[in-house]
Amino acid sequence: MPIEEQRAIALLSRVSYGRVAASMRALPFLAIARHIVSDGCVILRMHAGHGHHEACMGSVVAYAADNLASGDSHLWSVQFTGTAELTVPAPDVVAQFETAPDRVNGEPYEAVYLRIKPQFATLDRMEYNAPETATAPQ
Repeated sequence: MPIEEQRAIALLSRVSYGRVAASMRALPFLAIARHIVSDGCVILRMHAGHGHHEACMGSVVAYAADNLASGDSHLWSVQFTGTAELTVPAPDVVAQFETAPDRVNGEPYEAVYLRIKPQFATLDRMEYNAPETATAPQ
C-alpha cells in the first residue's frame, strides 16, 4: 500500500468510531462500528444483534471515519475498501477496544468482530485558518 494510504489508515487510531457501508438484500446501508488498527488491518467491533456483520462477511465493504466533530482546525476524513472477514481476535487485541455498551436499542450488547485489510484508501484533509480578530473603529 502506498505511503499516503498507510498514513490514512494510521489516522484511524486517533478516533474510535466510524461507519461501515455494505449491501443488505440488495440495498445499501451504513452501520456504526468501533475500530482499532492492528497489524495493518482494521478490526471492527459491532453489535451482533442487528445482523449487519452477516451482510459484511465475505463482502467488499467501505469504511469511513473522521475527526469532523473535533473542533480541530485540521480536519480529515479517511475512507477505504476491503473484504470483511469474521474474526475472533486475541485477548490482547480485544483489550485495545474501550468498554462496550451494555445495551443497543434496548437489547443486550453482543460483540462481533470483523477484520478488513484495506485495499484502497483515500484521505481528504481540510485546513482552516484562524479567523482574524476584527478591530473596532477608533
